[in-house]
Amino acid sequence: MNQAFIYDAVRTPFGKSGGALAGLRPDDLAAHVIQASLSRVPTFDPALIDEVVLGNANGAGEENRNVARMATLLAGLPTSIPGTTVNRLCGSSLDAAIIAARQIGVGDADVVLVGGTESMSRAPWVVPRTSESADGDDRDLVSTELGWRLVNPRMPSEWTVSLGEATEQLRERYDVSRERQDAFAARSHHLADSAWANGFYDELVTMVPDTALTRDESIRPGSTVQKLATLSPVFRPAGPGPSAGTITAGNASPLTDGASAAFLGSEAAADLLGLSPLARIAGRGAAATDPQFFGFAPVEAANRALAQAGVTWSDVGAVEINEAFAAQALACIDAWDIDPTIVNQHGGALAIGHPLGASGTRLLGTLARSLQASGERWGVAAICIGVGQGLAVVLENVSPRRTPTMVGAC
Repeated sequence: MNQAFIYDAVRTPFGKSGGALAGLRPDDLAAHVIQASLSRVPTFDPALIDEVVLGNANGAGEENRNVARMATLLAGLPTSIPGTTVNRLCGSSLDAAIIAARQIGVGDADVVLVGGTESMSRAPWVVPRTSESADGDDRDLVSTELGWRLVNPRMPSEWTVSLGEATEQLRERYDVSRERQDAFAARSHHLADSAWANGFYDELVTMVPDTALTRDESIRPGSTVQKLATLSPVFRPAGPGPSAGTITAGNASPLTDGASAAFLGSEAAADLLGLSPLARIAGRGAAATDPQFFGFAPVEAANRALAQAGVTWSDVGAVEINEAFAAQALACIDAWDIDPTIVNQHGGALAIGHPLGASGTRLLGTLARSLQASGERWGVAAICIGVGQGLAVVLENVSPRRTPTMVGAC
């Protein structure tokens, strides 16, 4: 098998739903990061891209009909470059990278451009149509922005609870307190703000023309545990007792718009792209669980990816887990029994945002640059996925400067 490497990664700043990026179509956001990726490799002939693989979780609106192909055309790439769109919900763009790594591994490709795009602002309302519907019938509009819709009545009701209620059930099962959730959320905002201020994201983010957005729009530098504690639960009523609601707008990731991209390639791609690789894709893992416990699925996915890479958690120096909710991220961190200080050291989705189809490549690019900056050798990127799935990728820094980090219990 050929080895697959990540050579570069770039993303837009992530904008609030209804915010600074709401005026842009998701296919245009994707085209922008494709063009930005190519601008960073000026000597590379784009005709040498073997495939474009993009993730997208919605697909019901302007990103319909294979947004990877549409964005490739909108970006002005040669029409000879094929494109395919992946939908594994929140894990879509990480899945795109996994697919590309397999293509490279078996020799089907040397250079694959991967990524993802999502505009939650522009997710349409749809009108269901069935064979029994007659012209003139009243029909309900259904939002495609987030979560279950048009649910098959044969699905067990315990599987189809809202994402928030599912997370309440998860935090009950794994005893994650409201106080820990709020502290983790405040940490995410502080680290994201510091990372932007310190220039960490300068190489990872491309600004979007004709917008005023200069960094991720949802970051709140003034977040504190005390302020977050004043927010009311959204999915269950507040009150005493273990069944009281704990999930709030402050400890859940905000709805967001954005796009991301990364160049993956074989060892031969270094000469083609004119770049040195950042990291090797050393392991991949997918796992599934009961749909309502989707937030815990990254645990087994990451364990499988580490086993494939031939390393253990004691070797890992950096972790990027998508913070869909503070409670689910904490449950995973507890299960892995790792030092929480190595997790999301530059902020996470609670602050940065979670434009579903774009988040996986954001994690991968952030992890690669984090390993490069720290000199740590091994890192894990993991993401939970609605309907009970998880994905993970292990990266090996190609130029490590530190011995394996020994980590202790949370």
